[in-house]
Amino acid sequence: MSTPRELPDILSKDFAADPYSAYRVLRERAPLMWHEPMNSYIVSRHEDVSRVFRDPVFTTANYDWQLEPVHGRTILQLSGREHAVRRALVAPAFRGAELQATFLPVIEDNSRRLIDRFRDTGSVELVGDYSTHFPINVIVDMLGLDQGDHARFQRWYTSIIAFLGNLSQDPQVAEAGMRTRAEFAEYMLPIIRERREHLGDDLLSTLCRAEIDGTSMSDEDIKAFCSLLLAAGGETTDKAISALFANLLQHPEQLAAVRADRSLIPAAFAETLRHTPPVHMIMRQPAEDVELGGGVVPAGSTVTALIGAANRDPERYTDPDRFDVLRADLKTTTAFSAAADHLAFALGRHFCVGALLAKTEVEVGANQLLDAMPGLRLADGFTPVEQGVFTRGPAELPLVFTPRRTMSGAA
Repeated sequence: MSTPRELPDILSKDFAADPYSAYRVLRERAPLMWHEPMNSYIVSRHEDVSRVFRDPVFTTANYDWQLEPVHGRTILQLSGREHAVRRALVAPAFRGAELQATFLPVIEDNSRRLIDRFRDTGSVELVGDYSTHFPINVIVDMLGLDQGDHARFQRWYTSIIAFLGNLSQDPQVAEAGMRTRAEFAEYMLPIIRERREHLGDDLLSTLCRAEIDGTSMSDEDIKAFCSLLLAAGGETTDKAISALFANLLQHPEQLAAVRADRSLIPAAFAETLRHTPPVHMIMRQPAEDVELGGGVVPAGSTVTALIGAANRDPERYTDPDRFDVLRADLKTTTAFSAAADHLAFALGRHFCVGALLAKTEVEVGANQLLDAMPGLRLADGFTPVEQGVFTRGPAELPLVFTPRRTMSGAA
């Protein structure tokens, strides 16, 4: 295990500016490193990160302090039968058939409404005008909540994500997260109680009526899951859509290929999840002493698994720093399941339950955006820059295109 001062510091400005160079150093020289400020062991190789996600000895007990303060107790903190039952209660709503039958029109409508605001203008700042709003608006509508509350949910989402990424423990960020938990509970709990009395065909009603072997979700269970959905469901799609277009626009030949063959969108999304994942690190806590990365991690300590590093491990991927939609060592057929090659959705029993929701949103969004924006390119002189450490994506993405009415007018 390594602790030398010359190794990259995850909390440094240099790391935030370019984590990928730091990941390379960590994989090669310090596959297991103790980081004092984070009070955590850090692992970076694909083999080790995969094990941290798959091996049951690595528990999610860390979520007691990492997630529960802002969400309440969530499904991610459960294990054994309790976890299996709770996951079985929520999972059906996020499977392909249910998504297609019930929520696909909601996803399509929300994307279209956002695009309508700029489709005739010839320009858009994709992050601020589309990506950050799309998944949050979808979640609000899926839950059957008031569309007039989109802005309120957007504020809560921003606060929760800041809390979860608060690696330096900024007290103001922590305080804002706690306020959000109180506000969210005050908003959601009365709605959940009312929805139980008047069930509909929305996701909140589905959660209220779900029951397995006499077990159902309490009001607090549902509230915590909705809070988790807001954060996890929003962040993945938000940053993934922006990163997808940033990657394609910097590889024009691949953008042209995807525009010509839309069946490549899932492959482009999978490669984006590998190359520039929305979530760069996930934590776990071993229940007993574990040999890992050439050292020993003590029971009860925190392990930070660097997804962003593992997804570019040359021991796993050929030319891993290259973005390649047609990559042969990344299977699109399993990229959105617990058998995924990349690690962006984790693996094992806590594999992201909303992976297919994210896939559906990205496919719908990418198709509609490509249809609405012929001649798409980056604004003159602009180069995409990623931002974030815990989660990461383009800070902004100003684009220009030829509005279709201009094209038809010219014709």
